[in-house]
Amino acid sequence: MDFRHEWKHEINASDFIAVTRRLSAVARPDVHSADGCYRVRSLYFDNLADKALREKLDGVNMREKFRIRCYNDDASYIQLEKKSKYNGLCSKEMQRLSEEETKKLLAGDYGWMTEKGRKLVCELYSKMMSQGLRPKTIVEYDRKAYTYGPGNVRVTLDYHIRTGMSGTDFLNPDCVLVPAKDAPIILEVKWDAFLPEVIRDAVQLKGRFSSAFSKYAACRVYG
Repeated sequence: MDFRHEWKHEINASDFIAVTRRLSAVARPDVHSADGCYRVRSLYFDNLADKALREKLDGVNMREKFRIRCYNDDASYIQLEKKSKYNGLCSKEMQRLSEEETKKLLAGDYGWMTEKGRKLVCELYSKMMSQGLRPKTIVEYDRKAYTYGPGNVRVTLDYHIRTGMSGTDFLNPDCVLVPAKDAPIILEVKWDAFLPEVIRDAVQLKGRFSSAFSKYAACRVYG
């Protein structure tokens, strides 16, 4: 498991314009962007005790959360993801799911999860059985993203964060979503061994400091 550094900042619309202008001059737009941005939809898993939520709010040093994710409502490309945090570093493991497998998962049919020996799917199954993890709520937002080769840097700006209010109808593009209360624009910078100075300068904003903002936590405000 490879861990990466991560900065996260809460910014406003003016900051957004300034950062995107700077990044456009030095970094590449994400290759998956359509017209410069794309829509991200995730369905997070948690248990009855809200383990993932509580660990985030309590600042637990070593924690993990599972989610399934798609982009621009494209059901042909769905990923199961496990995001881990340790000592301020982050890592992400991913495995593809088919639309049919996702439908079964959402319908409470879990028998297929151990059939193909896929490590991450099997791990989710194990924790669904042992910890009671279940689909909890949809988190959706719009994203503008940039990449920079040296340092394997990825910069994302996430905005218009929306919540499914405990809804789990992940494959329905018309499911009801509402704005997450008071959610800001989130600037995230991730890199491997070093952060190039040109990117550090591009994302530098006066009066903005590292934040522990969680889109999942913000989207749980309604339940």
